[in-house]
Amino acid sequence: MKQDDENALWQAFKQGDKTAFGCIYERYVDALFSYGYYFAKDKDLVEDAIQELFVDLWRMKANLSDTTAIKYYLFRSLQRKICHLMDVQTVFTKLPDTSDNLDASVEERIISQEQSEEYQLILSKGLVLLPQRQLQAVHLRFFDNLETLEIADIMGINEQSVRNIIQRALLKLRTGFHLLLLSLVYPFFS
Repeated sequence: MKQDDENALWQAFKQGDKTAFGCIYERYVDALFSYGYYFAKDKDLVEDAIQELFVDLWRMKANLSDTTAIKYYLFRSLQRKICHLMDVQTVFTKLPDTSDNLDASVEERIISQEQSEEYQLILSKGLVLLPQRQLQAVHLRFFDNLETLEIADIMGINEQSVRNIIQRALLKLRTGFHLLLLSLVYPFFS
């Protein structure tokens, strides 16, 4: 979505347009739930946080600041809301589904799905080993496609720190990925 479109949608919402509000909700609720679930690992808490977020948005619509990045604004607000609702922050655990190739044969899809599940298992084992800050930065960058500046603002750190955190996380994931692959392959050759 273009910045002008996002700005117009946000302005309409702030002026009380229920259709614009509904559009914002429909467009971002799934992404908000995914992000919140990674952050909190508690479905009910995330649903409550999203509900409270949208109730607060509607109630405070006239006083909200302008934005051309609604997703970023909502992510930041949801993170604050979740932190407010939970006592202990936890790590991300869910991985997004991979898409199947529609043109592939049934056998190719089954093989692809099995490989994907193996890679997801390896990746999930690597992700749970990351410290929470590294995991949060990786999730925001690669799963939610946010820019470094947006991640820095959400995490409350500067851009260079975000780059450093992501670089360390990727190095740890690469190292862990190779070790996990070796542990899976080694039994076949011993």
